[in-house]
Order: sequence, then structure tokens, then C-alpha cells
Amino acid sequence: QVRLVESGGGLVQAGGSLRLSCVASGRTDSVAAMGWFRQVPGKEREFVAAISWTGAITRSADSVKVRFSISRDNAKKLVYLQMNSLKLEDTAVYYCAGYTIGSNWSRAQYWGQGTQVTVSS
Repeated sequence: QVRLVESGGGLVQAGGSLRLSCVASGRTDSVAAMGWFRQVPGKEREFVAAISWTGAITRSADSVKVRFSISRDNAKKLVYLQMNSLKLEDTAVYYCAGYTIGSNWSRAQYWGQGTQVTVSS
């Protein structure tokens, strides 16, 4: 079993920054990549960004490419999402995600419980 726990969400003004963190534990050998999704009430969960466990290969949604960046710390089993120039439409619950080998970027197998990010005007 793989467990993912995210943190770092909160309230921030538009134009500000936040950094989300996610720590992985359990059978992490089965995880080939980790990433982030977000979801607002009544809408589908949306892919944000992902990074491979080794090699630091990254992928991100077009809507956040110039504003968000993903990084990892293999030794600490941590993945980060640095969010800059936040917009009102970035408000969502952000979920940490884990991928098994061969998974598409948009489809993860393991999930954290989410952390709320609220951007205010």
C-alpha cells in the first residue's frame, strides 16, 4: 500500500505564492512518478503537474506551465508544487497523486486526501 499526505494549502491573495508538499510512505517502490491534481465542487478532477521518481521528467497543464513548478526530494520521499502568480481560478482542493509504471499523466493510482487552496481578490 502507498500512502500520500499533502500539506501547505491555505488562503492567499491573488498574485501571491504557495508551496504544497506531499510525502509518500508505504510501498513506494511501486511508484514511478508523483504529481498533483486539483478539483472544485461540481467539476472533474484536473491534472496539474507530475514528475518522475527518477530522472526528474516533468509534465504540467498548459494553464499553469508558466506559473507553477513541480520538484522532488527522493531521499525524503517528498514532492512539491510551487505555485506563483496565483489567480482566483486556482482555488481548488489540491490532491497529491502517485503513478505506477506505464500510467498516463492524467491517470493516477494513489491519492492523498487533499489540501485546500483558496485565492482571494
